[in-house]
Amino acid sequence: MLTLIQGASLYTPTYQGTKDVLLAGSKVIDIQSNIELETSTSVKKINAREYILAPGFVDSLVHITGGGGEAGFASRTPEMNLTDATLSGITTVIGALGTDSSSRTLSNLIAKAKGLKEQGLNVFCHTGSYHLPAKTLTGSITDDLMYVEEFVGVGEVAISDHRSSQPTVQQLAQLAAEAKVAGMLSGKSGIVSVHVGPQKSHLTLLHEVASNTDIKLCAFYPTHMNRNKALLDAGVKFCNAGGTIDFTASTTQYDLEHGEYSAAQALAYCINQGVSPTQLTISSDGHASLPIFDQQLNLVGLEIGKEDSLHHAFVQAVQQFSVSIEHALMAITNNPAKILGIDKGYIATNCDADLVLLDKKTLIPSYVWSNGILMVEQSTPLVKGMFE
Repeated sequence: MLTLIQGASLYTPTYQGTKDVLLAGSKVIDIQSNIELETSTSVKKINAREYILAPGFVDSLVHITGGGGEAGFASRTPEMNLTDATLSGITTVIGALGTDSSSRTLSNLIAKAKGLKEQGLNVFCHTGSYHLPAKTLTGSITDDLMYVEEFVGVGEVAISDHRSSQPTVQQLAQLAAEAKVAGMLSGKSGIVSVHVGPQKSHLTLLHEVASNTDIKLCAFYPTHMNRNKALLDAGVKFCNAGGTIDFTASTTQYDLEHGEYSAAQALAYCINQGVSPTQLTISSDGHASLPIFDQQLNLVGLEIGKEDSLHHAFVQAVQQFSVSIEHALMAITNNPAKILGIDKGYIATNCDADLVLLDKKTLIPSYVWSNGILMVEQSTPLVKGMFE
């Protein structure tokens, strides 16, 4: 079947005006101001004049197998369901392990990724976890990236956090060097995703690696950069030196009341500080455990990350913090895709049909396609996970 989306306000993610977009199979096959079809083939036509057509969202950090609970075994968070992503306009996720790489394993991560892919979602993963030396599936980072198609990088490796393995400059440099070479050999990004905690060392370790070795700052992709203003300012400095940073959309009211910036606020702040919008991304940290620690690092609460926080951050950036739709979309589509080295996050002729139609007034996802499969129609899931 052909699908003709008519009269949409097209963002690729840059604004292209009012366009018709034609889908066939898993691809976008034509984009024009007006497409007229003369065919006996069945055509599904969608009047999109009240909609924004955007690339499917790319969520660069999701704990698809759940996160380890800092409050013991009973607090291990559940796995992500398919519709946790699709109902929020997400068509691509990058899965990772975090604090727990014992009860949460890389083999389970890859199995979950393959299962979600069978159901239509685009899924990639990182090998490793918070701690060094990095755990791998095959015995080496190089082999993981070269021979496991889902792996695109390493992480999320923790720094500036009491839960990290307290890595040294040499350890982190060796890790980044191996990931870089593995990426070169496999045609992947070999990016190192870095979990940045709230400690005052901030990104010092990454700058020391770049200053003392041939590893560039762009080899690292630090996330959770909106924890507080000091870390956010360190992120501005990191971007000015050539890096890119990521903000976490999932948060807790406690953290917001104790100095954390919302992802939307952080995005607006950095743009206003002169950082290029191409250097900024937002991820959901979906299904992660969100521990709340007091100043003595005692656990005082625990919540769970949600994939729909990515869409909420996009809406909040546009509606509350006056970020342009283009810049807000870039942060959750093309920017993370480019950093991760995956061919997603944009709309063009012959690209994968990963698309979302957003209501112009509310910005709510109404239609969602992943690889040409209509996953969501009128905000109702047409495709669900096997056990949903």
